[in-house]
Amino acid sequence: MRDAFLDLLRRLLNLCRKEFLAVLKDPKSRTILVLPALVQSMLFGYAATYDLNDVPYALVDDSHGATAAQLVGKLDGTGVFRHVATVATPAGIRDVIDTQRALLVLHIPRDFERRLYAGEQVPVQLILDGRNSNTAGSAGAYVSAVIADFNRQWRERHGGTANPLEVQTRAWFNPNMETRWNLMPGLIASLSMLQTLLLTALSVAREREQGTFDQLLVTPMTPAEIMVGKALPPICIGLVQSTLILLVTRFWFHVPMAGSLVALYGALTLFTVACVGIGLAISAVAASMQQAMLYTFVLVMPLMLLSGLTTPIRNMPAAMQTLTWANPLRFAIDMVQRIYLEGVGLAVVWHDMIPLCVIAAVTLPIAAWMFRNRLV
Repeated sequence: MRDAFLDLLRRLLNLCRKEFLAVLKDPKSRTILVLPALVQSMLFGYAATYDLNDVPYALVDDSHGATAAQLVGKLDGTGVFRHVATVATPAGIRDVIDTQRALLVLHIPRDFERRLYAGEQVPVQLILDGRNSNTAGSAGAYVSAVIADFNRQWRERHGGTANPLEVQTRAWFNPNMETRWNLMPGLIASLSMLQTLLLTALSVAREREQGTFDQLLVTPMTPAEIMVGKALPPICIGLVQSTLILLVTRFWFHVPMAGSLVALYGALTLFTVACVGIGLAISAVAASMQQAMLYTFVLVMPLMLLSGLTTPIRNMPAAMQTLTWANPLRFAIDMVQRIYLEGVGLAVVWHDMIPLCVIAAVTLPIAAWMFRNRLV
């Protein structure tokens, strides 16, 4: 009995040794074991944070008094708020919010100082960019904490029991600060990207594994034509999936759409083409379907974390902010949210279209070159 057990244990140990050697002797397997865990832990530690450390704000100071300057000084002194603009008109407020130069606008009324010294309660208006409700809510809470401290110090110096300043908050593009108003339009691009990348990455790898790709090589089609034929179906499927998510967002969750469907689908089409370029590059590198799926899932997590969908890009370290320029999802989410919630046209979000064009112009020729050099 003891000998039989030892013999079973020996066989299991030999089998385990063989499996460990098979994994560890392959350089690609060693890389996959170590690199994704390190990269994703760094991304979660730095990028996936809800802490606000950089809140750009604009100021509308109709008072121009010393007490108003003290309030603004307390805001700047937190190290969290960064004064980026001083505006004087409603058009100026709309400009800094629409272009996302400022996350919030603080409006101090004209009779601010007179009413304070008269013992009256003074309303201070706070205009928030509600397109990212989590970030805007956190920033509004920070401002309220600063004003609460100002109220405490004012009562200590001048007496009274009531709060001299009252914060009146107004959120643009998301009046009730509902999280799904920010999240669901972003998912129109995000969820379709997952399927588009996976389908495209598997397309060539599947044919290689099944041995049918060699048959394509003897046809009169060039590698570029093969690539186009492989790209068009995932583009169509990605747009269909975007349509399904759009319908759910609009008619199930009742998130009102302010923009044009033509502009929205123009942005989504360009984004899907960029994703297909990345997927084809993965497919050209992968030798099997298993590798293609693994490469895709390793890439998807950084793309999602660095997209700005749930955490603001401006709060990430500078190196990671630079990496987001190679992430098509960052620009797609910005375009979709602005078109859907603000009602802007493609002429307003043209700066988001340029990086997508660059990504497509780089990845698609690289994929075609890799097909040609691997297949010919």
